Amino acid sequence: MEQYVLALDQGTTSSRAVLFNKKGNPVSSAQHEFKQYYTKAGWVEHDPEELFLSQIQAVSDALEAAKINPSNIAAIGIANQRETTLVWERETGKPIYNAIVWQCRRTADLCEKLKAQGLEEYVAEKTGLLIDAYFSGTKLQWILNNIPGARLKADQGKLLFGTVETFLIWRLTGEKVHATDYSNASRTMLFDINSLSYDSALLRAMNIPSPLLPEPRPSSQIYGTVSKSFKGLGALAGIPIAAALGDQQAALFGQACLSAGQAKNTYGTGCFLMMHTGSKPLRSRTRLLTTIAWGLSEKKAEYALEGSVFNAGSIIKWLRDDLGIIKHAAEVSALAQSVPDALGAYLVPAFTGLGAPFWDMYARGALVGLTRGFTRAHFARAALEAIAYQVADLAEAIQADTGLTLTDLKADGGASVSDVLMQFQADILNCSIHRPKSIESTALGAAYAAGLAVGLWRDKNETAANYEAERVFTPQMTEAERKAKKGGWSRAVQRSLNWEQT
Repeated sequence: MEQYVLALDQGTTSSRAVLFNKKGNPVSSAQHEFKQYYTKAGWVEHDPEELFLSQIQAVSDALEAAKINPSNIAAIGIANQRETTLVWERETGKPIYNAIVWQCRRTADLCEKLKAQGLEEYVAEKTGLLIDAYFSGTKLQWILNNIPGARLKADQGKLLFGTVETFLIWRLTGEKVHATDYSNASRTMLFDINSLSYDSALLRAMNIPSPLLPEPRPSSQIYGTVSKSFKGLGALAGIPIAAALGDQQAALFGQACLSAGQAKNTYGTGCFLMMHTGSKPLRSRTRLLTTIAWGLSEKKAEYALEGSVFNAGSIIKWLRDDLGIIKHAAEVSALAQSVPDALGAYLVPAFTGLGAPFWDMYARGALVGLTRGFTRAHFARAALEAIAYQVADLAEAIQADTGLTLTDLKADGGASVSDVLMQFQADILNCSIHRPKSIESTALGAAYAAGLAVGLWRDKNETAANYEAERVFTPQMTEAERKAKKGGWSRAVQRSLNWEQT
């Protein structure tokens, strides 16, 4: 009797469910979008009930499409949008406020106060993170400070906090299990990635009561089983929920980057370049993030360095929705392919500032080097090249931190389907780019972690053996051309930096 693993891939704009067989191949999948709430400038929220119901509907549809007996499902794994913050009542399970999304900037002032207290070095040492509104800690602090009665209820132990995987586990287990995994805990700005426990000094600094917090556990472990009392997917009752991973860590696992020096880049709305660094955290000297990749056993973790690009796939959406240069996202590659280069022009997509390694919130977008011959095809080419240049900046930072030379990079995410982008990425990085046969890397990583917990796969090596590249892109650019192009990019970036303050 063939067994399967069900992966819940709960993302920022949609919830997905993918059913995998033992070879790591997707058998069926379904996806449901949910609404984004922009309640004020810079604020982003989700309705927790909409989010949860979209995930349940995706599971229902994926199971219906697969036409298999639910008893053949060995385990459920969860991958989730990281840092998004929820607080709900312990007794009723009802959220007291909308989920505050990782993109939300409402807590910038709280972050400035932490910096004023001289906590930047302490936060970096303990959590591996920078003080930023991106992370969950100040989001939780904001809810406790601003929702009537929340502070008192929290002090009385009547409220629970969690990122999305914690909320899903709580609901699916019939409100019995309040837990998170090491990878998600490491994104809260409250968690000591060295001791694998919450840091009491940071809890005091943000005035957060510890009874609110979920229990941190290994990423691959049976957290509980789907409750018989859970309404909506009764056929899954008794199936173990056996993994939880932040989405980027799940993609790293799904791409078989299982040892130090192996790296992947996810080409989504933004880009997330992550390199496995081994069994000890490596402190970045280039302002990248040190994070937990995963933990496969109690009180033991593996680590990674991560760099983030704020605007990648969103550039293509901008070309389509706002500029009308293309009608469909898929057109951008064909248009870019029609010209050999961007005619000496560079697009710096600093629409919301620049992320790593610049961390300049005052940078703004720039299009430089224009000549009269510049056409919409060159615009498309410059847009794709901009994505690759930003990833190259991250790669240089990671190589400087680790002393390792990147010889190959695993690619996933929606924009990785572009052959033009992947070839230019190989050229500008001077390394091979491996695009997997299965583009479901995030869901696959969660599935593998869950399958390991229940013995469907013996060890990590067995899951890695399933990896198969659909295509490998190798460098074709000369060193002189590469140096010239990167030099032009650097000059363009300099013109975008600190734009708002000059």
